[in-house]
Amino acid sequence: MTNVTDQDRVLIFDTTLRDGEQSPGATMTHEEKLEIAELLDDMGVDIIEAGFPIASEGDFKAVSEIAQRSKNSRICGLARANFADIDRCWEAIKHAEKSRIHTFIGTSPLHRAIPNLTQDEMAEKIHETVSHARNLCENVQWSPMDATRTEWDYLCRVIEIAIKAGATTINIPDTVGYTAPLESADLIKRLIETVPGADEVVFATHCHNDLGMATANSLAAVIGGARQIECTINGLGERAGNTALEEVVMAMRTRNDIMPYHTGIDTTKIMHISRRVATVSGFNVQFNKAIVGKNAFAHESGIHQDGMLKNRDNFEIMRPEDVGLSGTSLPLGKHSGRAALRDKLETLGYEIGDNQLKDIFVRFKDLADRKKEVFDDDLIALMTLDDADDHLQLVSMKVTCGTGGQAESTVELEVDGQDTIATEYGDGPVDATFKAIRAIYPNKAHLQLYQVHAVTAGTDAQATVSVRLEEDGMIATGQSANTDTVVASAKAYIHALNRLIVRREKTGPGADAREISYKDLT
Repeated sequence: MTNVTDQDRVLIFDTTLRDGEQSPGATMTHEEKLEIAELLDDMGVDIIEAGFPIASEGDFKAVSEIAQRSKNSRICGLARANFADIDRCWEAIKHAEKSRIHTFIGTSPLHRAIPNLTQDEMAEKIHETVSHARNLCENVQWSPMDATRTEWDYLCRVIEIAIKAGATTINIPDTVGYTAPLESADLIKRLIETVPGADEVVFATHCHNDLGMATANSLAAVIGGARQIECTINGLGERAGNTALEEVVMAMRTRNDIMPYHTGIDTTKIMHISRRVATVSGFNVQFNKAIVGKNAFAHESGIHQDGMLKNRDNFEIMRPEDVGLSGTSLPLGKHSGRAALRDKLETLGYEIGDNQLKDIFVRFKDLADRKKEVFDDDLIALMTLDDADDHLQLVSMKVTCGTGGQAESTVELEVDGQDTIATEYGDGPVDATFKAIRAIYPNKAHLQLYQVHAVTAGTDAQATVSVRLEEDGMIATGQSANTDTVVASAKAYIHALNRLIVRREKTGPGADAREISYKDLT
């Protein structure tokens, strides 16, 4: 059926850094992309789609460096169906120990109308571009974008052309989340049975979640014969997102009786990378999200709690430990030492150096002095380190608010070594604080997102605040955690501003904005 040696082995193709980052506002910095790629590589992802090299110089550099750093995964770059894209992609990935060019073109009637190509003209273009890619790289993936809305006869025709031109993986994208499980399985099965040469390549599935069926459609495609799933961490992606890696991996592991397939993913690393992707993208995971949501292994109902106490299997089909989740509180306090803190961080998936530990230890002690009990999630929040230069630093702030009128906020910032104070008024303490920061450091940044969630329960819970700013096409996300929500808000806003300052200095206004629209990508 495929050229995978183990017929029950399903390859995991992660596109968090490409399709996931296309999600509006999810843009990651260069360092964040390298970090996420390293985590994906370490957890056993087979193929990492590191980016779209021709989109921008920043994307090219990130893909190139990921390719050079990768230890286990095959590194893939995306290219449209033209020689310039493919050449640029190859330049970025060619130094990887294992590389792949992924080229695509929209084959449905709607997408053929965009370049205004006839079926024959598009078929010729597919032959030329796939052949060109194969002449550069021995591992080539080809995608007929919007495949699930492409005429059956034409879909078979262009897939055969791509195989003959040298494609080694044929990906079938459900670009707009249009298909359903039975149809998804049947489509893959029929293509493998019908298209000449289909038994010599790997068939892949790429599903979007517009109708909430991405995971089901991907698993159905595997049952139909696909042996590669394209997915993202936390299901990140444009519109309703992509197939979630953690869901398909754990579904095959948990229901191996009816889906007798396996992957190379170390599932104990799932929670850690899920949290890191949420942090760097600024997209917090919904509480009831399958596998990685805060409530995925929580039980509040009295009946459920009683059943859990008697036998965990009553209400848990997976163990929290299987996905790297520790459900216990952190038995550390203000008298705990660095060794105990380091040990706990390592159990949560963090490897830290001595200098980093010293900084975290200071913040941990400060938190322990203010909280009765410190939980795992509190410690994870402390690991959200500021990775921007500290052009702006919060020195102090005082806020007055209530029912008697507008809130008042007095903020003192250190701006490149010089202290400045400003007082402003607003509709609430956060609004007044942001205005005070802007008074001290005038800027044109537009607030795209302001989001608050409690890390743990209780009135002394830490609040994690995410702030996303946009200025001249550049987007920066800042985060901070504090038991005082307004302080966390101020620090998150300053964090985002610091990132914008650094990016402005490195690239100039607008230089890091996407040069190519992603609207037609897979």
